[in-house]
Amino acid sequence: MDQVGIAAKEKTDCAWKSPWGAPNKVMSPCSLADVMSEQLAKQLQLDEENLGFSSNVDVNEPLITGDNIDTASDLMLAKMMQMEFDREFDTQLRREEKKLNGESKVSVSFENYRMVHPYDDSDSSEDEVDWQDTCHDPYRPDKPTTTPKKGFVGKGKNITTKHDEVVCGRKNTARMENFAPEVQVGDGVGMDLQLSNQVFNALKQHCYSEQRRSARLHEKKEHSTAEHAVDPKTRLLMYKMVNAGTLEAINGCFSTGKESVVFHAKGGSIDDQAVPEECAIKVFKTTLNEFKNRDKYIKDDYRFKDRFSKLNPRKIIRMWAEKEMHNLARMQKAGIPCPEVVILKKHILVMSFIGEKQVPAPKLKEIKLSSEDMKQAYYQVLHMMQQLYQECNLVHADLSEYNMLWHNGKVWLIDVSQSVEPTHPHGLEFLFRDCRNVSLFFQKVGVSEAMNEHELFNAVSGLNITADNEGEFIAQIEGLEKMNEDHVQKRGKKAPSYHSDDWGPLMKNSG
Repeated sequence: MDQVGIAAKEKTDCAWKSPWGAPNKVMSPCSLADVMSEQLAKQLQLDEENLGFSSNVDVNEPLITGDNIDTASDLMLAKMMQMEFDREFDTQLRREEKKLNGESKVSVSFENYRMVHPYDDSDSSEDEVDWQDTCHDPYRPDKPTTTPKKGFVGKGKNITTKHDEVVCGRKNTARMENFAPEVQVGDGVGMDLQLSNQVFNALKQHCYSEQRRSARLHEKKEHSTAEHAVDPKTRLLMYKMVNAGTLEAINGCFSTGKESVVFHAKGGSIDDQAVPEECAIKVFKTTLNEFKNRDKYIKDDYRFKDRFSKLNPRKIIRMWAEKEMHNLARMQKAGIPCPEVVILKKHILVMSFIGEKQVPAPKLKEIKLSSEDMKQAYYQVLHMMQQLYQECNLVHADLSEYNMLWHNGKVWLIDVSQSVEPTHPHGLEFLFRDCRNVSLFFQKVGVSEAMNEHELFNAVSGLNITADNEGEFIAQIEGLEKMNEDHVQKRGKKAPSYHSDDWGPLMKNSG
């Protein structure tokens, strides 16, 4: 037999010896009856058993006994199994402890019944957290010891009272944890920090002041009108005007003052009535910080005296806006050039815009006019002051070159919210102040025809007050104000009318 045949025979024998080897026996075909017979089934089972075990038994191999097996790791395995059992037992104890205690301030601990020491049980992070919840936390600073009711601890020379500097310092350091979250008190873990009573009280007062200041600033930001912005309530009112069609669009702010913020807007319509193409939205500031003395213009005005309430600033602001609306209506009825009132919503007054193409008309203070135009402007202002006092029964009370606009060759009066009637307790004083401002301005710009404040006051009011100096003149004005009955009688009288010939040729078109 050649080598190839011998190698094939050895390979076949090895395959039959291995229980996992696949036999190469060719299965002969059989009938269905033979397959279903029990004798064939038993014979096949015996063949498989003989094939699997009879040829694999080696009698030369040594028997397995307890002497030749390495059992050194059994103790370790037993300890690990016991540790696992103890952990399960401790877990069950924690569940029972948590169920028993619930949210009660007084708790029952099963710590003495635990089988695993906390430091040995380091594999489970959950167990470590549970242990920190029930035991002392090394990262939590120690609480200062409490002083007993008798007020001291120790004996003899070692007595320590509750007023001890060290004890108080540690207590003050612990109290810093009660400060507001926004106060950065730092981390003093592991350090014996001591704060004196003086330092702690100063820090406490500072934190309290900062909290109040922060709350005040937040409230001011939410509920007040800033210089170039409005509070949420005011913004909502303006949006409602746009949604209702009163205004088509609201543009930017073009003027700010001590009492209001003025925006430019495009007009729409109200009840099928056209609104001016360009409008001015005057939003009165809801804070009185910049104009605190405005109440004296309202509380003594008989039109608003009964409704005046010093305790409610928002009501004062609404009355202030309503006051300007009524004053503008009087001026418009008398033919004085002024903005036309469109609508009033609480503290928002919508008026016609004095200017063109979103550019407001310049103030007399800002514009440079020729001497002839400035002379015409002076006569117009004089005529408007007389109309305001005699026909409208009003005193502007804040008339100056900053509240007079020059538009289309005419002077326009604005900002009449503080205007009062002459019967006001300070009405004549306000009129004299207006006359002084107007006289000084036109004399400064070179109008030779401008009268001084005394002559202008008499020309506007129709009174004939003569005095050698300003002090006597003001004293007589105050005397007239005190004589309220005489003042009421005088307000119905008309001041001597001035003819246009005496004012100059250009007064015919002043209207």
